[in-house]
Amino acid sequence: MPEAVKNMLEVKGVYKTFNPGTVNEKRALNGLELTLADGDFVTVIGSNGAGKSTALNAIAGVWPVDAGKIFIDGEDVTGLPEYKRARYLGRVFQDPMTGTAATMEIQENLALALRRGQRRGLRQGITQKEKDQFREMLRTLDLGLEDRMTAKVGLLSGGQRQALTLLMATLKKPKLLLLDEHTAALDPKTAEKVLNTTESIIRESHLTAFMVTHNMKDAIAHGNRLIMMNEGRIILDVAGEEKKRLTIKDLLDKFAELSGSSITNDSVLLA
Repeated sequence: MPEAVKNMLEVKGVYKTFNPGTVNEKRALNGLELTLADGDFVTVIGSNGAGKSTALNAIAGVWPVDAGKIFIDGEDVTGLPEYKRARYLGRVFQDPMTGTAATMEIQENLALALRRGQRRGLRQGITQKEKDQFREMLRTLDLGLEDRMTAKVGLLSGGQRQALTLLMATLKKPKLLLLDEHTAALDPKTAEKVLNTTESIIRESHLTAFMVTHNMKDAIAHGNRLIMMNEGRIILDVAGEEKKRLTIKDLLDKFAELSGSSITNDSVLLA
């Protein structure tokens, strides 16, 4: 018998309403159901307010959900605050400045990521073995950073910082990698390089990943599965060969069909 597929993420009937009971009340998640198998790389699209980033933040534990359950690798994390969920997760944010310490060296940032969860910090310095490890990892990025390990991270470009943040987020193989529009602030050429690096790291480390994006072309090109959200729930879930055959027009047509909203161009979905 084939080995059973292991689920790395299960989101069961999750609801989240912001500003309940006020004129600004907004139901952001509406009974969200989602399962990611071990090794799934899921891209997540939808119009503004569809619930994409809210879903990611619910998984990360940024705030408590109103109802429902969240499991990571079979562990019920629903009641855990963000800092306690961090040991399960790697995260890369939209702002390249968020994931790194600007005043510290490249190698110091990597050392902090390597020692996450340990008490001693950097007091004992960085060993030669660690430096060799970091140099090899940085070389895979093909950005020349392996020759600049003592440079302050604040001197790097946005793309270089995002690539470094990716390495830091995946250094201690997380159960789940959360990517929150992590190339949105980059120019198209740099964004493509960071996305290709993302795909390589996920594939080579066999990671499970949840990538929110506003770019339909990127959502189609990357990952093995694509989900579309609308009004706090998933309205489309496409994987494998069917996903590979998708076009932007297909997605726009499906969005109009499934959401009941007519879209004549991609500006709404990419707003």
